Formats: sequence, C-alpha cells, structure tokens
Amino acid sequence: MPAPALPSQVVAALRCSVCASPVQLTDRTLHCPQRHTFDLARQGYVNLLHARIPAGTADTAPMVEARAAFLASGAYAPLADAIASAAGPCSGLIIDAGAGPGYYLAHVLSKAPSAIGLALDVSAVALRRAARAHPRLGAAVWNLWEPWPVADGVASVVLDVFSPRNAAEYHRVLAPGGRLVVASPLPGHLAELGDLVLAVDARKDERLSTTLGSHFVRESTREIVSTVPFTATQVHDVVAMGPTGFHLDRDHRRERLATTPGGPVTLAVAVSVWRRKDF
Repeated sequence: MPAPALPSQVVAALRCSVCASPVQLTDRTLHCPQRHTFDLARQGYVNLLHARIPAGTADTAPMVEARAAFLASGAYAPLADAIASAAGPCSGLIIDAGAGPGYYLAHVLSKAPSAIGLALDVSAVALRRAARAHPRLGAAVWNLWEPWPVADGVASVVLDVFSPRNAAEYHRVLAPGGRLVVASPLPGHLAELGDLVLAVDARKDERLSTTLGSHFVRESTREIVSTVPFTATQVHDVVAMGPTGFHLDRDHRRERLATTPGGPVTLAVAVSVWRRKDF
C-alpha cells in the first residue's frame, strides 16, 4: 500500500523547486499556481529535484541498507538520545538536513509529540525509509547545497547529523530564536578501523565554527565518547554506510572488510547547539 501523504504542516512549509511558489497537495501530487507538479512516490516521499546530481553524491542502496542495519543495532542510540535532548521540548517544524533513513529525526519526534518533521536528503533510496520512519514525518529529495524549496522562517529546529552544512539556508528557514543541532565526529572516532574509514581532521571543530559563525552563535557542546564492542557485522555496516562506501573497491577495502573481526571501537561525537543570529 502507498505510504500516507505528506503532513499538512510539511506541505505548507514546502515551496515549488522551479518557481518558489507555495504548493498544495491534491490526491498524491504537489502542485503550484504555475502548474509545476511533483508526484509522491508510493513510499510517501516527494522528489523535488529537476537536475541531475553528480555521481557519488547520493547514498546508494547498499549504503542505505548498511546504515539502516547499523542504526537498528542500537550502536548509536546514545547519540540519538543526545540529539533529542539537544533539540529540547520543541514544537512546530523540525527539519533534518541530510536525514538519510530518518533514524535521528524519528527519535527526536518520539520525544516531541507536538512537532512535525521534514527529512531532506539527496538520496531517494534513503528517503524511501525516512518517509515511513515516523507518522509525523514528511520527506523530500533535494540537493542541500542548492537553495532549499522551503519557506523562510518556518522551522523551530534544524538537525545536521554528519551532513554537509549550508549555514545560509539553515539561517533562512529557521524562525527567529530557532536552534541548529549539529552532530560531528571528534578526532578518534572509529579510529580502530584505520583507513577503512575517513580520519577526522584535528581542526574539525575550528572549521565548524568558521562555517557556522557568521549566522549562528554556539550555545553548548556535549561530547559523547565511549568504547563499544562491535560485532563483525557492525564493523562492516559502519564502514559500508559512510563515505568509504563509495570506494570499497579501492585498495582492497572490500576484501579487508570481509575479514575484519569485531572488537572494541571508539565512538567520539560532539553534539552542539547553535542559536540563530537575528541580523
């Protein structure tokens, strides 16, 4: 059966990606006054893209499968709890930029019964899962580096979990006083996996401040650091779901990954809260 249609609050927040006009939902089609139309997929998401994206940009089906399996294992549950705590007792619209299969956004919505979620991601494969991750969640395919098909000032919270950061668009879509919650890896994150994963730049937090500082003020940072026993399956999935998933056929990574055993792995992630500057 087709997934439920987009929540009405999500439809009200979306804009036509061709002409930026407000949209309406009739049956399972979004349309604007200029007669641009976008059909909802059977899984419930809507694809608003009207241009091809570069290869290696959107998560592939195997990457999404690995991510869904890894997150379902509960290995990142403490991170999901920290993100929900940082979002606070929020209401209104929560936008997850780079939502993937919707795991973190669904977790935040489960703690915020009066909130509605909008999952944005460039991967339609990922949003097939996100659209069904929570009944108060709508999903739209979009390239986050482009101006978003979202109205000004409609969000109370924006989430960014291991995703590219478009500070100007975060600022534009957030309401005055709105919060940005960012989860980013710390040096040492997954370090035991060596070159099977990308190393974390020691100056990552400095670059984060540079990227966001023109539009936001950092309010707080919480570090989640622990050593977790990973099974061999979890090791495979955490590697295959990340950026290295695009390059498993290089440097014999696939073969090495198939024989990598489980063991203790360091999880080191910073969850920071940023307040929107009102210029």
